[in-house]
Amino acid sequence: MDYDVSSGGKTNVVTQLHWRCTKTDGDHTGSSYGSVGLAAVGDTFIEWDDIAESTAVGWAKAAIGTDEVTAIEASIDAQITESKTPTTGSGVSW
Repeated sequence: MDYDVSSGGKTNVVTQLHWRCTKTDGDHTGSSYGSVGLAAVGDTFIEWDDIAESTAVGWAKAAIGTDEVTAIEASIDAQITESKTPTTGSGVSW
């Protein structure tokens, strides 16, 4: 998490979240990562020491948006499917 040390009379205000979403199915794994900015502090504020992982995940999902979260999860599922049943390959013949 990135944060402003001081903003609007608050300290350690989270401004950006860096996220990674990973899913594993047996020996097959898919993942995606990115970052998302957060809106300015509103009526509610959670002190830095009180921010739980689940809270940060909720903030990231809300900032990304439901449709994009669904698209990211579908992309990860597609990576796993491609890993299980590859449609392309690479290498040399010798």
